[in-house]
Amino acid sequence: MALSPLDIHNKEFARGFRGYDEDEVNKFLDQVMKDYEIVIRERDELDQKARELQERLGHFTNIEETLNKSILVAQETAEDIKGSAQKEAKLIMKEAEKNADRIVNEALSKARKISLDVEELKKQAKVFRSRMRMLVQAQLEMLGTDDWEELFDTEVDEDLELMEHES
Repeated sequence: MALSPLDIHNKEFARGFRGYDEDEVNKFLDQVMKDYEIVIRERDELDQKARELQERLGHFTNIEETLNKSILVAQETAEDIKGSAQKEAKLIMKEAEKNADRIVNEALSKARKISLDVEELKKQAKVFRSRMRMLVQAQLEMLGTDDWEELFDTEVDEDLELMEHES
């Protein structure tokens, strides 16, 4: 067990024949007691300071652990976001490709329909042309008949008389 300053102060030494000078021993013990008190006080202050520093170290260790956990969470979150973004980009690309295919297919279908319509219009134009030719030829044939000559030979007076009789 460590000595206290009071133990040093109260220490009694046995007296012997031709022993040490009592005043000198007492002065030395007083000085040792004062120095010992200073050492104890300094030790207590250092112990208190060590406890405070240990508490601060614990606090900073907690902060470090929290920051490390936060960094890990942030990295995981960033990876999750990156993965989600890549998945979404792939889905958008697939959807765009589907839409592009649909648009191309619709355009091809419309082009085919237009081509069929053009062919149908060509056929109709040929039929119309052929009918028109036949009609014009019939009209030309009618113009070429002798009936027109008779019409020109007939007098307008005769036609009027006929009309008067009929009415």
